[in-house]
Parts: sequence; C-alpha cells; structure tokens
Amino acid sequence: MQISQRALRMAESATMAVTGRAAQLRREGVDVVSFGAGEPDFDTPDHVKRAAIDALQGGQTGYAAPASGIVPLKTAIVDALARDAGLHYRSDQLIVTCGGKEALFLAFAAILDPGDEVIVPAPYWVSFPEQVALCDGVPVIVEGSPQNDYKLTPDQVAAALSDRTRAFVFNSPSNPGGFVYSPEEAAAIAEVLAGSEVIVLADEIYDQLVFGGASFANFASLSDDAYARTVTFNASSKTYAMTGWRLGFAAGPAEIIGAMAKIQTQTTSGACNFTQFGYAAALAGDQAIVAERREEFARRGRYCFERLNAMPGVTCPRPQGAFYVLPDVSANYSRLGVAGSVEFAQRLLEEGRVAVVPGEAFGMDATVRLSFATDMETIARGLDRVAEFLA
Repeated sequence: MQISQRALRMAESATMAVTGRAAQLRREGVDVVSFGAGEPDFDTPDHVKRAAIDALQGGQTGYAAPASGIVPLKTAIVDALARDAGLHYRSDQLIVTCGGKEALFLAFAAILDPGDEVIVPAPYWVSFPEQVALCDGVPVIVEGSPQNDYKLTPDQVAAALSDRTRAFVFNSPSNPGGFVYSPEEAAAIAEVLAGSEVIVLADEIYDQLVFGGASFANFASLSDDAYARTVTFNASSKTYAMTGWRLGFAAGPAEIIGAMAKIQTQTTSGACNFTQFGYAAALAGDQAIVAERREEFARRGRYCFERLNAMPGVTCPRPQGAFYVLPDVSANYSRLGVAGSVEFAQRLLEEGRVAVVPGEAFGMDATVRLSFATDMETIARGLDRVAEFLA
C-alpha cells in the first residue's frame, strides 16, 4: 500500500515515543521513572471540571458555534490577555483550537506557500520543523549557544533572514530549554524584524510559569509593530493542568486568524463544545492556584539544576520557566561508548530505568530533556538513578 512522501518524511513525536516506551516497560513490570512527558502531575481545578460538567448536563453537546470558539470562551480569552499581558483583541482576532498544536498547524497552513522559509530557533519544540515541512515550508534552523542559555541573538536572527523568509518562531518560556527571553532581549529581536513582512509566531503556552526572578514580556506587547505582525499561541494544558482537554487558542491579525478559521472548518470543525466552558472558567476564575503551582515548579527546577550540575560530565542551565531542564551530557558520550543523545537515552532507559527525551529531537544532540512535571519524591529517585548511571 502506497504511503505519501509527506507522511514518510515526517518523524514521530519523540516526546510521545519516549512516554509510550516508558509506559510499555511499566506494563511489563519494569520500575521506570519517566522524565519524558510535558504534562503537569496536578489535577484540573475542580471549578473548571464543574463548569464543563454543567455545560454537558445542560445540553452543550452539539457543534461549537461559531466553530472558531464559543462566545463565553472568547470573552474570557480577551479579558485574560488584557489582564495578564496588556494586550487587547477583538473576537475576530481570536480562534479556539484543539490544543495549541492545532493552532500552530493552522497558522503554518494559512501563511505558507511552497518554499517559504520559517526561522526556527534550536533547541526547538519537536513539532515546529515538522509542521513547517508538512505545510510545504522550509524550516531554517538557527542554533542558540549554550553560553547564551540557548537564546538567539539579534545578529543571528538578522543573518537568517532572506527574501524567502515568511515567519519567525519565538518560543518563550522555552520547551525544551526552560529559558526565558527578557523583555530587553525580545525587544532587540523585534527591532531586527521591524518594518519587514515577517510574521512572528509566538508560542507562549508557558507564560504563566515564569520563576527564579526572570522577567518576561509577551512578544506582541513589545511595540505597535510587534503587535501588528505577531500571532500569539496559548493553551489550557500547562497552566491549568488540562492536557487531555485539547484546548488552545491563537490571537493575532484578523486576516491570518480568518484564514486559520476557514481551514479549521474543513478539518476539525472546531474544538469540543462543552469543554470550552471549562476553559472559560479557568481563565476567568481565581488564579491563586496558578501561583501555587508556579512556586512548586520553581522548587523542582532548582532541585534538578543543583543535582544535575553535581553529576560528572553534565552542564545544566538554570531553568527560568516552563518545567524542563536541558542538560548537556555530551562529555559522557565517549566514556559510555554512545554516538549521541538517542543512544544515551536508550542506554539510560534500558540500564538505568529512567526515561528522558534525546536532544536530537530538539536540534541539540549534545543534550537530553528532563521534565520536572512530577512529584519531588519521583524526581529525587530518578536523579539518583541518573547519577548512578553516570558514576
């Protein structure tokens, strides 16, 4: 049976593959500590679940209308963006999607023609280059330096621009790096792009999980020019522990959002109806639980940073946001007899019973990613095993 070249070229999500392999080993009775999934170990807040249950019991079981998002959720998004970022949008500048991943895909599908280039900083989230290629674009990978915590400099962005550049992906706080661009660093990049036709795709799904004294600004808030060229992406998954609800959104220029909405009507027909009432309740409700969880992630991140940097051949930048660390473990490759991060992760899983994601999947083969979105006892037990593996 013939499979398309498009499908054959696409790589499986490495993060999902690692999580699946760890789950398989557990089913076989193997005690595995998984640092693979980017999924909070907290539960969805009760008032959020109640809002969805009430909507379900109240008959909200048909298609969402409009397909681009129900009015109560769009209103809550408008209010939250104004409250948290000082950003102001109309309803026609918003689209609700089946998770943040669909929002990004719709954006690439809406703006890219064959051969258009998209600047993708590395380390990158695994789906960025794959989605660009799926939409017939060309991902232009630009590697950040570990000496700069993997953040791109304005000169690097300027050097990557060409007459084919259509978009620039900006991910802060970073998955997988855990780093955060300061407002000044982001503004310097915005200045490079000012006056051009380059669209900024700002993945800011972790914007409420910034800690360790780091400062953060939403890219669209940096200037009028940045606002006019930026599509901002966010979702319910990380902030409110709603990964399985599959709800995200994009906010940006009405022309782009309208094109995304048109494609959505021919693909998913919109996000699940009754769950959108839950997301609206999350955004509009008391945000104290978000602050509590942010502090817990900060505590876990500090612990991982200290433990990893005490291990032989490991250099780990300090996490400032999200819930990931991206240590450089390449000094151990020769000693262990491994060719790169994939073999390192395989050996660590099979021999050390710890699941991590190889950095090759993020464009940084010297590294592996660990998610600290799990309880401290599990983190400590897993890092003990990593230390033993590297001893």
